[in-house]
Order: sequence, then structure tokens, then C-alpha cells
Amino acid sequence: MIMDSELDERKRKILKAIIRTYLETGEPVGSRTISKYTDLNLSSATIRNEMSDLEELGYIVQPHTSAGRIPSDTGYRLYVDELMREKEEEVSEIKEMMIERTDKMEKVLKQVVKVLASNTNYATMITGPTYHTNKLKFIQLSRVAEMQLLAVLVIEGNIVKNHMITLQEPMDDDTILKLNLLLNTQLNGLTIEEINLGMITKMKEQAGIHSAVVGSVIDAVANAIAVDDDEVEIYTSGTTNIFKYPELADTSKASELISAFEEKQELVDLVKDTMNSEENTGIQVYIGNETPVKTMKDCSVVTATYDLGGGMQGTIGIIGPKRMDYENVVDNLKTLKTQLDNIFKKT
Repeated sequence: MIMDSELDERKRKILKAIIRTYLETGEPVGSRTISKYTDLNLSSATIRNEMSDLEELGYIVQPHTSAGRIPSDTGYRLYVDELMREKEEEVSEIKEMMIERTDKMEKVLKQVVKVLASNTNYATMITGPTYHTNKLKFIQLSRVAEMQLLAVLVIEGNIVKNHMITLQEPMDDDTILKLNLLLNTQLNGLTIEEINLGMITKMKEQAGIHSAVVGSVIDAVANAIAVDDDEVEIYTSGTTNIFKYPELADTSKASELISAFEEKQELVDLVKDTMNSEENTGIQVYIGNETPVKTMKDCSVVTATYDLGGGMQGTIGIIGPKRMDYENVVDNLKTLKTQLDNIFKKT
């Protein structure tokens, strides 16, 4: 049995370059190609010698009709094992970071929305950030039972989603390995819009009798990337400020507005409208019937999108009478956008 310890750092880098190039092109890989793509600054002759060693050790093979090399099953195994080890460490670090960051974020947002209500004397809301330009970073399939696989999906912004897949028949380790390679080679770096029907059909053909697993993973990716209403955290404050304005203090109007703040579904609709707007990077003002929320047709609603980078965005909203102090509201929102960027981009 070939031991990983037989490979020094240079051989590992060359092997990784061969495998990545072969995954991209499907063509046997020569020493000249490797010399262009690696950071080793080695001559073609040196790379040829290293490739000969790798072939002798069983990590790459030479097709009869070509001077280039392709990975062997052993080479794939080493590559995927190392890849999985790196990704497992990365996923673990991401989870720890996100738990700590989410806890801090919740405390900050609850405080921010209270201060905003106090400074403006209006009803206020703020959402926790969600991801809006989501790309798939990595997929890891692993066995949890004879007839079950766990798909770990890492989405842009380092969001980790888990999805259980029930198998129709048992699957051996080599098949799981090949599916991992297939899925990651085809899907990494793509948004859900870029994963088209032709691509899915081709992947299912390559997966053969395990095409259903590919279908399950695609469905899981679509669900992971989509922004779910239940995942939009909304924090509110200052709802009782509504009663300070006679035109809104009418019993039926006030109860509708307070209900909207308590049930939050209409606030989710407002957030979606804000996020879907092409001008969602600035401050938007909805006056009366312009607002997408019917219960707020007698109000003015001012929203702003804060952007934490990497597609991570949230919405701040201020709801008050049409005669609101727009200058004060806009100033508060501009200040708050800057403060949130500074707070969370440093964490």
C-alpha cells in the first residue's frame, strides 16, 4: 500500500496541479502545462522527473496514446482526502465564527433599533443580514448510515447548510468519492441561476444509476441559496410611538400597524421589496400608497440597505406619519449604515 508520507511538498503540489488541470480539461496533462500553472518555478525537465516518480508511486498513469498523464484512483483518493480534511477544518472554523458573530450581531441590532426609535420618535425595524448574491463554495457528501448520506453545503458568506439524502441502494466509498468530485467540479462558484437544465442533465448522465443523488443535492443547493421568510430575523422598537400622531392613532389604523409589527409577515414583504429594488444600495422613501404594505398606506416608510460585503445585506426601516421629519430620519439612517458597516466588517 502506498503511503502519503512518500510524497514531499513539491510532489503534492505537482499532483494537485495535474488533478485540477485534468478536472478542468479532461485531457492528459503534460509537464509544460504544469510548469505554467504551478508556483514552483521549476523547469519542464524537473517536473517530468517528478511526474515519473508520481507514476512509479501509482498516483498518476500515462494513457498509451498520449505523452501526458492522468490521475489514478489512488491519486484521486489522496486529493479528495486532503481536500475533505481542509474543508472539514474550514467548516468547523466557520461554524464557530458564525455562532460568535451571530450572537454579537443580535445584541447590536436590538440595541440599534431601540436607539433609532428614541432618536426619531417613530416605529423602527431592522433585519439581521441575509445573503443575496449566493454562490456555492463547496459540497461534501459523507456516509452517516448504510442508506443515508449527509450533504454539507458551504455557501458564499460561509453559511453552512446540512441536508440528509436517503439512498435507494447502498453506495461504496469509491462512488461517494466520484460523486464528490463530479459535484464540486461542476457546481463550485456558481449561483443557482447559473446551474441550468443542460448542466444538471449531463451530471445525472455521468452519475449513472446514482442520478437521484445528484438531483437531491441540486434541490438542497437551491433551498440553501434561497432566502426563506423564516430565516429573515426582524427586530422592532417604538411601535407605541404611533399613538403620538393623531392621524395614525385612530383605533383601527393603530391596531393594523401594531399587528403588522407583531406578526412581521408584512415587514418581511417590505424587506423583500426593498431588496429587489435596483436602487437598494441607497435610501428609499415610500409615501402613502407607494408602500408595498397595505396597512401602511397612511404612513411614510423610509428604508435603507446596509451592506456588510460578500453579498451580506440587511434592511433598516422607519415608519411614521407622512409629515415625518425626513431630514432627521435620513441623517439617522446614513449614520446607522456607516456604524453597522464599521461594527461588523471588523468582526
